Amino acid sequence: MSRIDDLLQRLCPKGVEHRTIGEIGTITRGKRFVKADMIESGVPCIHYGELYTKYGTWADTAFSYLDPKVASRLRFASKGDVILVSAGETVEDIGKSVAWLGDEDVVIHDALYAIRSSLDPKYVAYFSQTDDFHNQIRRHISSSKISAISTQNLAKVQIPVPPSQIQREIVRILDTFSKLEAELEAELEARRKQYTFYRDQLLTFTERERDGSGGRE
Repeated sequence: MSRIDDLLQRLCPKGVEHRTIGEIGTITRGKRFVKADMIESGVPCIHYGELYTKYGTWADTAFSYLDPKVASRLRFASKGDVILVSAGETVEDIGKSVAWLGDEDVVIHDALYAIRSSLDPKYVAYFSQTDDFHNQIRRHISSSKISAISTQNLAKVQIPVPPSQIQREIVRILDTFSKLEAELEAELEARRKQYTFYRDQLLTFTERERDGSGGRE
């Protein structure tokens, strides 16, 4: 029996409770700022587009910043919040999230929500990657020029709520797999570069002939 099975049997023998996001926490929508507002230093911020290109499951450091005067008019996520994309050009854009673990509060764009709850933030962020989560939010997304999910509809999404010990164990296991995946991707990328280098070397005859390493008549 796996450790998770053992914990489930011991801590919740009647099964894991499912509750809505609205029942377990609060949802705060960010306020609008544009990329032109972003600078190299200042108050940390996250633009919704960055969640797809710069962030993984969790983060403790931002990549962008705002002038303090601009930031003072906006809304923040705090340590332990899960920052989630609420709007995008397609349905598939919605639901990408990151657990914010930074000690400093971070400004969030108006196409982002900050979900605050007593659950392990990385557990919530990992759940947001599942088919179950995306199948649920798909039913509540409205589409016109852009696709979006309202605060009220996101609050209806259900999430399994096991005891905190089980949440931590699930996060530990998934973190291990994520680290392994990153290592494998780095190794694969290194092998791709090695292959490209030797392919080009082996098939570039002109340079080899010019330096005398090629064949002669």
